[in-house]
Amino acid sequence: MKILLTAFEPFGGDAINPAQEAVAQVADRIGEAEIVKLSVPVVFGKSVEVVRRTMEAERPDVVLCIGQAGGRFGLTPERVAINIDDARIPDNEGNQPLDKPIFEDGAPAYFTSLPVKAMVAAIREAGVPSSLSYTAGTYVCNHLMYGVLYHIAKSFPGTRGGFMHVPFLHEQVMARPNTPSLSTEDIVRGIEAAIGAILANEEDASHVMGHTH
Repeated sequence: MKILLTAFEPFGGDAINPAQEAVAQVADRIGEAEIVKLSVPVVFGKSVEVVRRTMEAERPDVVLCIGQAGGRFGLTPERVAINIDDARIPDNEGNQPLDKPIFEDGAPAYFTSLPVKAMVAAIREAGVPSSLSYTAGTYVCNHLMYGVLYHIAKSFPGTRGGFMHVPFLHEQVMARPNTPSLSTEDIVRGIEAAIGAILANEEDASHVMGHTH
C-alpha cells in the first residue's frame, strides 16, 4: 500500500503553511502503508501537474492532499470539488483566474473517494477537532482536489483520492486576534488518524455529519 501525501507551500503573505509543516512530521510508514510526501506550489495549473507527474511515477493507491484553511477550527476532510477557478487573491505566480472551468471536459464536480466520515470520526477519537466540509473553496485547494480526482477518473482507475484542510498554526495567529489555531503536533496526530481511517475503511462509515445551511 502506498499513499501520496501532498502539502502546499506558504501563500498569501504567510511565511509558513501548516499543511507543509505538519506533513513533514507525519510518519513515513503508517500501518501497512508507505507514505510518500510531496510539496506542491500554490499555483493554478502547475499544482495539478506536479501531483499528476508524481502519481505517474509512484502509482500510489491513495492520494491525500493537505491544505490550509485559516479560520476553521479543526481538520476538515472535503467531500466534493467543483469545476471552477474563481480566485479571490493571486496565486504564488500572480495568476488570478475568475469564473474559469478547471478542465473543459471535466464533470461539474467530483466527489472524494476517501471515507471522509470515518476520517472525521477517527480524528476526533485522536483528540483533535474535526468536521466534514462540503466546500473546498474556489482557490488552489479546490483546483488541486478537482484536478487529482479528474486525473483519477481519466487515467488512474482504482486509485482513491481526496483533500483535507487544516487550520492555522498557533504562530500564525499572533496578529490575527480571535482566530482559531492548532499546534503542529495536533495536526500531525489528526492527519495520521485520518490515514488510519483510510486504511481501515474501503467504504465510508454512516454518521450524521450534514449541514442545514
